[in-house]
Amino acid sequence: MVHDRIESALRGQDADYIEVRLEESESTQVRFRGHELEELGRARAMGGSVRALVKGGWGFASFNDVARLREYVEQAVHQARLAVREPLTLAEVPVVRDTVRAGAARDVRGVSLDDKVRLLAEYNELLWATAPLQTTTVRYSDLFRRTVFANSEGSYVEQESLDLAATFVAVARKGNEVEQGFVSTGSRGDLRVLEGLHGEVAAAARRAVDLLSARRIKGGAYTVLVDPKLAGVFVHEAFGHLSEADHVYENPRLREIMVLGRRFGGPHLNIADGAAVPGHRGSYAYDSEGVAAQKTYLIREGVLVGRLHSRETAARMGERPTGNARAINYRYPPIVRMTNTFIEPGQATFDDLLSSVKEGVYVKSSFGGQTSMEMFTFSAGEAFMIRDGKLAEPLRGVNLTGNVFQTLANIEGIANDQAWSEGGGCGKGEQAPLPVSMASPHLLIRDVIIGGE
Repeated sequence: MVHDRIESALRGQDADYIEVRLEESESTQVRFRGHELEELGRARAMGGSVRALVKGGWGFASFNDVARLREYVEQAVHQARLAVREPLTLAEVPVVRDTVRAGAARDVRGVSLDDKVRLLAEYNELLWATAPLQTTTVRYSDLFRRTVFANSEGSYVEQESLDLAATFVAVARKGNEVEQGFVSTGSRGDLRVLEGLHGEVAAAARRAVDLLSARRIKGGAYTVLVDPKLAGVFVHEAFGHLSEADHVYENPRLREIMVLGRRFGGPHLNIADGAAVPGHRGSYAYDSEGVAAQKTYLIREGVLVGRLHSRETAARMGERPTGNARAINYRYPPIVRMTNTFIEPGQATFDDLLSSVKEGVYVKSSFGGQTSMEMFTFSAGEAFMIRDGKLAEPLRGVNLTGNVFQTLANIEGIANDQAWSEGGGCGKGEQAPLPVSMASPHLLIRDVIIGGE
């Protein structure tokens, strides 16, 4: 019995705290580049890790041979003794004993590899058939994982999870100009999200070609209407990472900025994160420390009211654990990570926000970006001028930049059309891509700096 083996390995160890994670996983990877099937693989993995705490110092060991579990527990305890720091008592959480199963309506485990490849190849050929492209990329991955978590406090959790992610990219070229269009999606292992995407995939191919003839915007400060996908990326990248308590605790300047009770936006602004929000790629029952999932408000009615914690950061900052300690797999220790991060909907409609703009820019989706502390730069996947409350000519090369706190304060309108993005993967501390989801309604923001001609 796994439970008995773990209990035996923990018995008699001289440590303040010990946790064990055992894991089995099965994964699939498929990638088309151009017309060629470039990667096709299935993998199985089995292993585990031990983390031990002794007088404030952590020790960590990962392994593949579960039969030597006690030896690895002793190794982690020994490392922890060598890493002694200031004393630390982890934030208290309930002892849990639970079993969590995973399943989906069209479970990826019940679909053959041939059928998955056939569907992806169909979409790849659709990209080529829709528009004259330079190349395409289609990426797909799915994962089933079963974990066992146990600690020296008596918790024991068996938990299963499923994940799926797919991206379809079309690249068009004219001379030295290159543009792209893309579609990304994901789910908790339900292959139905890949059904009926023909319209969206074809539109991505046309968009890549159409962008080549779109004009570039003149740089400056604009009123910007942001679609839910780009707004979701913004709240995750620009604000969410600043809400991870390990960043705040370790950075004196960030501690001065991220003071609970400080106002960062108007009373219409509410931002939250939580794995307890069901049905999304960042959803789960228990985190990698065996802490039950929660929904945590970060900003409520414009005021900073919370942040994301592990048991360690919660103890060090005198706050409550939030169930946000996550490890991408057994080879890594858990660190503070986002789950499902979102801006709650407001009262306005999209047409209300659009009609209020005499001249501005409508930005959609995101090719990615950069953040450095509170500064950000994001590249819009698609953009249009707004003139007299109506969408006008398409734009390309639209980059939004600014200070996240000033930008939050400049949000003038929040629509009632919240939408989720499930295609994201988050990276931090060499652990990537971690399944996450993001959501937002349309946002109207004044004085956004846009780079251009």
